[in-house]
Amino acid sequence: MTIHSASYIISSPDHTKSPAPDRPEYAFIGRSNVGKSSLINMLAGNDKLAKTSGTPGKTQLINHFSINDEWYIVDLPGYGFAKVSISQRKKWEKMIEDYLRKRENLVNVFVLIDSRHSPQKIDLEFVNTLRKWQVPFCLVFTKADKENQRTVSKNVKDFLDKMRTTWQFLPQHFVTSAVKKMGRDKILQLIEEMNEPSDEE
Repeated sequence: MTIHSASYIISSPDHTKSPAPDRPEYAFIGRSNVGKSSLINMLAGNDKLAKTSGTPGKTQLINHFSINDEWYIVDLPGYGFAKVSISQRKKWEKMIEDYLRKRENLVNVFVLIDSRHSPQKIDLEFVNTLRKWQVPFCLVFTKADKENQRTVSKNVKDFLDKMRTTWQFLPQHFVTSAVKKMGRDKILQLIEEMNEPSDEE
């Protein structure tokens, strides 16, 4: 897939105020500071599309980006660590849950996992929640250039092994580096395939 255009559309406080659900969209979510904005910018081929920040919890709304005027990338607030009040966090959690469960044109969620770390309980809990809600997703292991390959491979394997204890089938996964543009073609190819209308329609 070639990206011809990528533009910011709107930031919405909940899914009902998002753009009309008239094209496929793909949501990106992960723990705060997992490299989400960098990954989105790498996929879109535009370093200035999503605002990157050293401060966890910077994304607080549902952010829509139009790609090729054909589909949306959606940047969701991170889960987990962010210096906010409990009431604010609860509000975020409800906003994310409502979006993931009620947005009818959501095709797939890309869950970002930091490949530098061993499996984290919060990430495993989140993917189990997606299963409970029956939301389709893939795993994207980020920052693979920040650690040696042996460590990255071990962390990826350990995460998948943890899932295997309770999952019969594992989701697709990608190992990425925003710096080296690693994984970009594979993720865009998957999105392109998912954008194709099925023969049954």
